[in-house]
Amino acid sequence: MPDNDLTKPDSYRVTADELRQFIERFERLEAEKKDIADQQKEVMAEAKARGYDTRVMRKVIALRKRDRDEIAEEEAVLEMYKEALGM
Repeated sequence: MPDNDLTKPDSYRVTADELRQFIERFERLEAEKKDIADQQKEVMAEAKARGYDTRVMRKVIALRKRDRDEIAEEEAVLEMYKEALGM
């Protein structure tokens, strides 16, 4: 039995085409994600070359994503724990 699109039911061809489209879209997004990650590395390399502490920069970036109240609460608890340990 030949294995080509003419012998397969229409519903199978449509499903296969749709599946192929989903996979190809996902693959394109993966490639875009890699490109963006490469650009982010370049930005950090440039910042490091200019003398910035990229580890601290990453922390600042993470903090900017969070709610101010959440950050303040976490810092208060951290200070309390440090005081309890005599730090």
